[in-house]
Amino acid sequence: MRELPTDLPADLAPLSWLIGVWEGTGVIEYTTEGHRFEGEFTHRVSFSHDGTGHLNYAATGWMPSAEGEPSIALVAETGFWRLARPATAADAGPGLLPPSESAAARTVDDVEQLRAASGGFPLEVSIAHSDGMLELYLGEINGPRIDIATDAIVRGAGSKDYRAASRMYGLVDGHLLWAWDIAALGAELGSHASARLAKV
Repeated sequence: MRELPTDLPADLAPLSWLIGVWEGTGVIEYTTEGHRFEGEFTHRVSFSHDGTGHLNYAATGWMPSAEGEPSIALVAETGFWRLARPATAADAGPGLLPPSESAAARTVDDVEQLRAASGGFPLEVSIAHSDGMLELYLGEINGPRIDIATDAIVRGAGSKDYRAASRMYGLVDGHLLWAWDIAALGAELGSHASARLAKV
């Protein structure tokens, strides 16, 4: 049985099952024209909130190496997850600009108006990678399932080829399962990694 926080902003209610720290292992399998990447990795994901209308996200991964050698650090990620909705004068931003109007706190009824015909809620996820990539994902959260795909990717001048991605998350038997498809290093969009994580 899941215990959900009761003190969350209304906009976080559909995302509340993600909150916490999740750890586990996964598998990498990805083939490019010249190389096949495969192996197991250890993964740690954290979803937290600070009382505002988004979740803070952080994830790190390591691949074990030969005995006696240090683990190989894989890319670390940090970002923000939020329900997609039009900004209003009662929202802060851009930058450090405060709201230009005051407004009552958003309610469950306000959030319910965002529900799509599919039954889910539109989702925006922004993720920055330690290797110089920035991603903006758009998608949907529908109960304990999330499907998102990149709307935009920004790469630093020295970054490797990375053109598109999609991710799926689901809560299954109390575990966070996820799969990540990418189009990178000259290959088309395809399965890249998946993992099963338990809440710690």
